[in-house]
Amino acid sequence: MSIGKIKKVAGPLVIAENMRDANMFDVVRVSNQRLIGEIIEIHGDLASVQVYEETSGLGPGEPVESTGSPLSVELGPGLIGGIFDGIQRPLETIMEVSGNNLQRGVEVASLDRDKKWNFVPVKAVGDSVKGGDIIGTVQETDVVTQKIMVPNGIDGKIVSINEGSFTVTETVAEIEKADGTRENVSLMQKWPVRKERPYKKKLPPEMPLVTGQRVIDTLFPIAKGGVASVPGPFGSGKTVVQHQLAKWAEADIVVYIGCGERGNEMTDVLNEFPELIDPKTGKSLMERTVLIANTSDMPVAAREASIYTGITIAEYFRDMGYSVALMADSTSRWAEALREMSGRLEEMPGEEGYPAYLGSRLAQFYERAGRIIATGTEDREGSLSVIGAVSPPGGDISEPVAQATLRIVKVFWGLDSSLAYKRHFPAINWLTSYSLYVDTMAKWFNDASGGDWTELRTRIMKILQNEAELEEIVKLVGMDALSAPDRLVLETARSVREDYLHQDAFHEVDTYTSVEKQYLMMKLILKYYDQSAEALSKGADIEKLVDMEVRERIGRYKYTPVDKINDEYNNISAELKNEINKVMAGRES
Repeated sequence: MSIGKIKKVAGPLVIAENMRDANMFDVVRVSNQRLIGEIIEIHGDLASVQVYEETSGLGPGEPVESTGSPLSVELGPGLIGGIFDGIQRPLETIMEVSGNNLQRGVEVASLDRDKKWNFVPVKAVGDSVKGGDIIGTVQETDVVTQKIMVPNGIDGKIVSINEGSFTVTETVAEIEKADGTRENVSLMQKWPVRKERPYKKKLPPEMPLVTGQRVIDTLFPIAKGGVASVPGPFGSGKTVVQHQLAKWAEADIVVYIGCGERGNEMTDVLNEFPELIDPKTGKSLMERTVLIANTSDMPVAAREASIYTGITIAEYFRDMGYSVALMADSTSRWAEALREMSGRLEEMPGEEGYPAYLGSRLAQFYERAGRIIATGTEDREGSLSVIGAVSPPGGDISEPVAQATLRIVKVFWGLDSSLAYKRHFPAINWLTSYSLYVDTMAKWFNDASGGDWTELRTRIMKILQNEAELEEIVKLVGMDALSAPDRLVLETARSVREDYLHQDAFHEVDTYTSVEKQYLMMKLILKYYDQSAEALSKGADIEKLVDMEVRERIGRYKYTPVDKINDEYNNISAELKNEINKVMAGRES
């Protein structure tokens, strides 16, 4: 253990001397108030420490004590439903200790040391185990069963294992290693946040993370274990998109990191999530959620750590075999924290003052996502999907954080303020967004829908692109100059935009659309287009085709309950055919 003393204080950066025995990324306790910090640079016997708490009042000569271990998180029962700050201190426990205002130097355990959990073994004495093997389970909430795993690096035979109620620190099993030494296994393990948790094998992104949001699943899908970015200006709906994904995405566990967002926005999340009913289980959404709250008024250095804290917790649940979705809101604020610390370290600035290593740090974070086979003797598949919101100043995605993010992620959901002002939500611009997973997941979507999903998606995209070109012509010469087939393209595109891509997050049916229903909706819109185009070729009147009453039913199909979608699809198809026949009969008469 190394004890030095403060030489200089510059905001959240403290320079300590006599720290020759300390290591990079060691956690340190600063001053007599024992503020928590982390060593981020070492020059000779001088160590630069980023302090995760307010540093006002500190002065030269006060002690700095290294703990000798890196910043780590505690992984075990008690995580689910928890609300933690950027370095995994439980905010509710801190409030009980120090009141509503956070006090400096408060030392509380991340996981409750007194609460007892019921441990049920799945292994027996004499069984051979290795790191990552599941030795028992704890029912953490009604929804989540936490699987207690052998810590990585421990291989051997179980010499004792006990069923019953234990705290997170009590020994539940004893493992004898090959060299004869024994290791105690408790319900909790620790892991350094900056180190990726190991896995046996990474799998290709062939399965979608179905979200129930039509513009995402149909046009710009994200894979299980994929990475996506949601950049957008203020008020374009980033937070609502992330709430919808947290609620509806096919994920067993949600980790939500409020990184540097406004306190009021995080308060909304903290108030709403416990009240949101999880549609899959009928229980509170908090029963499968972990919240990391590090708002813009909290110390800037902890913002930098919060991203790593969140993804380490997410990897832990991934290793159990769960599908985990991590929402980071927003990585721009995290990058701003990097910039501030880099400036105080007097490093050479890169573009717009961000450090030169911004891109590599972002890549290190996003690369921890993936669909994997976990370590251990059994093949256990888990996935971690990462969705990062980016808040570029003024909505300008040419700025460094957005550009560095786009070089890494495979899915870009570009939010558009002009769509938001038109009350079109989700305000994802279909002309600028993209997904690089479309081809790898085409087989899954085609198998799920009956074979022609990819073809329908391609046609929908082509109609939207044609509309953008025709809109330019309309602005120049007016609607009357368009031919009847072009008018039909515009009308079909309007139906795609208003009836398909527009989705009401607050409507009990429209808030979520299954893959089967999305497929039938696409077929209805394209059926109207194909049959109308055929009628036009036989001389039908475009005005009558546009004014058909069945178009209202096609538009309202999205509000059809899931148990009636097939009957309603057949009824609308029949009515469409009848109305087309009437239009043709009127032409002949």
